Amino acid sequence: MIDHLLVDVIDAIHRSFDQALLERQAVEERFQVDVFLGDISFETSYSLPGEEQPPRVRADLSIDWPTWSQTAYRSWSIGETPSELPEVIVEVALRIQRLSEAPPIERVLSVLTPESPHLGAEALIRTSATVEQVLEEGEGAPVRWAVEATYEGSIRFEEGHLEEPANIDPVIDALTRWVASVLVQMADLPLSFLPPDEKDAA
Repeated sequence: MIDHLLVDVIDAIHRSFDQALLERQAVEERFQVDVFLGDISFETSYSLPGEEQPPRVRADLSIDWPTWSQTAYRSWSIGETPSELPEVIVEVALRIQRLSEAPPIERVLSVLTPESPHLGAEALIRTSATVEQVLEEGEGAPVRWAVEATYEGSIRFEEGHLEEPANIDPVIDALTRWVASVLVQMADLPLSFLPPDEKDAA
């Protein structure tokens, strides 16, 4: 059974990102349940408005609701006091793709800061940054590049969030503002992009 708090978080993400005029990549959205461990995950992707497909810049969000959070939330909902309040694990992958030449890494990392603004009590930390190079079949010559930075952390719920889920909105709005700002900064970098092509979708 999925209690309502996770659904409220997903609704807040949809509402906040839509209000920011970011475009949801509907084919990328997934809701999954680990039938062995009980963990629940939600994945979605957004790009800037007006981007061709695949977009030049993209944000992939993953929200994990671990089993212990479900247990803690259920205990709270029936009047018990859990040892810890629930949280969701957040991962955000910020990606520049369709690059026609090797990117200047230092320039790209200048907009991919080591951590996000605080989302409630904590910030998301950049755990990795990778450069992808796709080689032409047969010849081995590079034909396109991509850069992706992954940020990880958690949103820890407070008593007020549990009592009134609408109180989650400011935290999600802070996430939205940061993602939208970084996507704009990534798109504004003086980089060379290939025209859209289905082969470039990742």
